[in-house]
Amino acid sequence: MVYCPECETDLDIEEDEVDEGEVVSCPECGTDFEIITINPIELKPVEEEDLDEEEEEEAEDGDLS
Repeated sequence: MVYCPECETDLDIEEDEVDEGEVVSCPECGTDFEIITINPIELKPVEEEDLDEEEEEEAEDGDLS
């Protein structure tokens, strides 16, 4: 089991269903975490700047179609 480092809610993340670098959110407190390693799963809080960059990249990828 993986627990939210902020509020200790069970995040119910399966190792075989996620990839390193993926961002997951806690359903209880709403904090976003990046998956650092899969076995075992380790989480790192995502900083606002990281989220902004990721959203910009996704927007740019969408413009290419």
